Amino acid sequence: MDEKLEKFIDDFADLMQLAQSGRHRPPTGPQLLTTLTAHLGLPAETLSVVVEEISPHRFVDADIVMAELAAESADFRLVGIGGGDQRHHQSLSDMLQVSEVFSHFPLTQPDYRNLATGPDDQRQAVAMGLWLFTYGGSPLSVWQRDANPRFGRASASLEVLAADTATAAKFLAELRLRMQHQSVLKGQIISLVMGEYGPSASGVTFHARPVLEASDVILPDGILQKVSGHVLGIAEHRASLSDYGQHLKRGVLLYGSPGTGKTHTVRYLLSQSEGTTAILLSGGSLARVSEAAAMARALQPSIVVLEDCDLIAEDRSFGHGPQPLLFEVLDAMDGLDRDADVAFVLTTNRVDMLERALAQRPGRVDLAVEIPLPALGERTSLLDLYARGIPFSAGALQDAAARTAGTTASFARELVRRAVVAAVMEGGPVEDRHLGAAVDGLMADGEALTRSLLGSDADADVENHGPSAAGTRFP
Repeated sequence: MDEKLEKFIDDFADLMQLAQSGRHRPPTGPQLLTTLTAHLGLPAETLSVVVEEISPHRFVDADIVMAELAAESADFRLVGIGGGDQRHHQSLSDMLQVSEVFSHFPLTQPDYRNLATGPDDQRQAVAMGLWLFTYGGSPLSVWQRDANPRFGRASASLEVLAADTATAAKFLAELRLRMQHQSVLKGQIISLVMGEYGPSASGVTFHARPVLEASDVILPDGILQKVSGHVLGIAEHRASLSDYGQHLKRGVLLYGSPGTGKTHTVRYLLSQSEGTTAILLSGGSLARVSEAAAMARALQPSIVVLEDCDLIAEDRSFGHGPQPLLFEVLDAMDGLDRDADVAFVLTTNRVDMLERALAQRPGRVDLAVEIPLPALGERTSLLDLYARGIPFSAGALQDAAARTAGTTASFARELVRRAVVAAVMEGGPVEDRHLGAAVDGLMADGEALTRSLLGSDADADVENHGPSAAGTRFP
């Protein structure tokens, strides 16, 4: 073999050994193991790590409480841990077991992540950081990491290291207690969302509380009062009801044709429930009903809204076999304590498709209210409501209402919108004729599909029904 080639191979072998040993790396500052050992007063690699898993939607609560507890120690420090992607794949216990290959986890700056704490507020939470402080007179360290599905972490975590596990357990017990009493979710309106990596990897979305008065909701006499009394009135008398041994958990089913205003009625309930936690589920997020029920129990008084619940609660007698989500709904409603101040509000367009056990058995749904198609008087009121500030005459509104039998509140709103659009396109003021032309257009045979999409039912005996509210979706 050529002498130069032989020397090159030997040098290359030495280089590989040097790279594997890590001795080629210059000191980069304090290392994780030596820092923890100095802080705890014991060899850190000999101590047990106590891990607390945190749901993604509660991570911001954990961050707030963690910062408060650490700040109670006058000499607390917050640092980051370097080491590239390797730190994402290893637990704190793994990082403390030094090997020849992975011997360097230098201390650096912590990582942060912006998280919502309300509809308009955010917090810069510690996404990856090491807390060093004293708790109850004993040194403690906590490795805080948020959920990161890209690295296989579906939940956030706190990894606690102390001289003994009893101290770590006591600390985590206090942290959980504080999280329970001062959650940023309490009293908020939130929706649970499906993330790219599934429901467990997603958090929550905050919504501003709607501003609605009773006059903004057009319903037959007594219906709004009945629904509001059951959802909100019971909560106002929780103490007296508990004294008499009556349960507080309750369920309300709002049913009727699409566009009649079930969701708008829910929005009114939310507007009148200041201080109550509301959890909204619709579409794919209905799969998170068990999680929503657990949150509602922890953050009560609460309202859990399941929109279009017929999507998951079909009657099993229709031959579709067992419905796992249906069972979760039933278990969630039955699993709450009798004194849990939690109201389930369900909406559906297909009450005939609902599981009988969900719709009829007391303790699950104890009030079912139809939100019907509006009668003549209510159609007039709806047009008057949506035309506020628009110079239609009373006669024009009454005529439009008389000619739109079988239509919904959504239809009335669209009628006013089309009249205004037509006037704007002409470049002139809005007049009665624009409303009349809108009625002609929407009631024409060629607009049958549009009327259907707006929830109208031309064959309905609507004069025997009452009105509805606008079919606005959740914010």
